[in-house]
Amino acid sequence: MDTPASLSPQLGFASDNTAGASPQILAALLRANEGQAAAYGADDITLRVERRLAEIFERDVDVLLVPTGTAANSLALAALTPPWGSVLCHAHSHIANDECGAPQFYSGGARLTLLEGAASKLDPARLAVEARRKAGDVHSMPPACVSITQATETGSVYMLDEIQALGAVCRDAGLPLHMDGARFANALVSLGCTPAEMTWKAGVAALSFGATKNGVLGAEAIVLFEPGRATELAYRRKRGGHLFSKMRLLSAQMEAYLADDLWLANARQANAMAARLAAGMAGLPGVTLQGPVEANILFCQLPMAAIAGLLAQGFRFYHDRWGPGVARLVTSFNTREQDVDHFLAALRALAR
Repeated sequence: MDTPASLSPQLGFASDNTAGASPQILAALLRANEGQAAAYGADDITLRVERRLAEIFERDVDVLLVPTGTAANSLALAALTPPWGSVLCHAHSHIANDECGAPQFYSGGARLTLLEGAASKLDPARLAVEARRKAGDVHSMPPACVSITQATETGSVYMLDEIQALGAVCRDAGLPLHMDGARFANALVSLGCTPAEMTWKAGVAALSFGATKNGVLGAEAIVLFEPGRATELAYRRKRGGHLFSKMRLLSAQMEAYLADDLWLANARQANAMAARLAAGMAGLPGVTLQGPVEANILFCQLPMAAIAGLLAQGFRFYHDRWGPGVARLVTSFNTREQDVDHFLAALRALAR
């Protein structure tokens, strides 16, 4: 007898982007689709989302919804950086490696200055030097803002004291601090802190509040903690083609995401499954974890024969970007224990 599809192990560990949407999100979309509502964000659902995010962050905030993380990052950075400015970011950051130059495009030419740092995180001491390099020099592109990724592209998480230290550097240098929070919820539940503590209380001026990787169909929020930037961003969003006329259909996703702490539950599930993977790999012959698992991404060294065998069995993960035998495994909100255990059983058989 065939195993029902709903119970079949899922084989995908390539990205949390491969997961679908939470049922609550889809149900909210159907409800929002009924009848008519004011366009371009003047609807009641959008207003409720703005109020809810203000509650979550414990202060007044300006909120602009967009459909993609690339739009959120690029429009936010464009509002923080003039065309002649430089965005200081880590060399491993998403804005530098995975957005096809969109931050430069939307800013009209701002440059990304790539910095190194352990565990894909900016080093405050190094940042303090770079934040003042050629400042005021009309012949160069001076530092204009700083962007950090939380959680990072390699799965590490900035601790609160690290964000606070970077925030202090930015404050002393007069630079706004932007946070790319594509996996904001995963980092938040890992730290066990409040959204306010991880953002504006630590010096963050603007946040790209990610949701798509964590169970939303397609909606992100730009959250501004400093007054005075919303008007420019509203124009940039429209001019950049990211102002939805039927905004309620973006807002309905975000409202359901935030309702009953679905966003936190989804992140906890993804993180727990990554931790389960890591625990199951411990001690396997030829298998080495490439650092602690702090969110929902882990890197590991696997025997080449094991990688070939896993791929032949249909498992999907990235394995050819970081050196021979280095694999990246990403879990999502809908990764189940049986999915992890199925992968581990296959790996145990191959790693003997």
